[in-house]
Amino acid sequence: MKKRNWKTYALWILLTEAVGGLAGWLTKDDTRYFNENILQPPLSPPAIVFPIVWGILYALMGISAARIYSAPESPLRSKGLNLFVIQLVVNFFWSLIFFKLQAFGFAFLWLLLLWLLVFWMIITFFRTDRPAGKLQIPYLLWLTFAAYLNLGVWYLNR
Repeated sequence: MKKRNWKTYALWILLTEAVGGLAGWLTKDDTRYFNENILQPPLSPPAIVFPIVWGILYALMGISAARIYSAPESPLRSKGLNLFVIQLVVNFFWSLIFFKLQAFGFAFLWLLLLWLLVFWMIITFFRTDRPAGKLQIPYLLWLTFAAYLNLGVWYLNR
């Protein structure tokens, strides 16, 4: 088994936080416009909640990926890491589709794709390292809530 050291964890956490940070930076003006001008569904949290929640989720994602990376080499481990990278790319582009393009319907479909990828990743992670799979559950729950919000925005702003 590979040694689990702080550098591995730091690298994976920084990678996921950087992807989220870049998406946030690229859409910062668009999110401001969104919060001021777009109708939002009931239960929409205040804007400040999103960067806090995403910061925590990206850290958990990074810890989880570090655990998988540190697991013994196997086809399942490779599949898990590939799914992690793919879902992270899909996650990144959702922000651009939703906030920058304001293509709310397409963003909802994109989010369903992301949800499926994360679900598949969790199953794969569980089979490789159970705690790594558990660390991804809050992410899937948040994506479920985000799907409700995205669908509501789409419906209210047709």
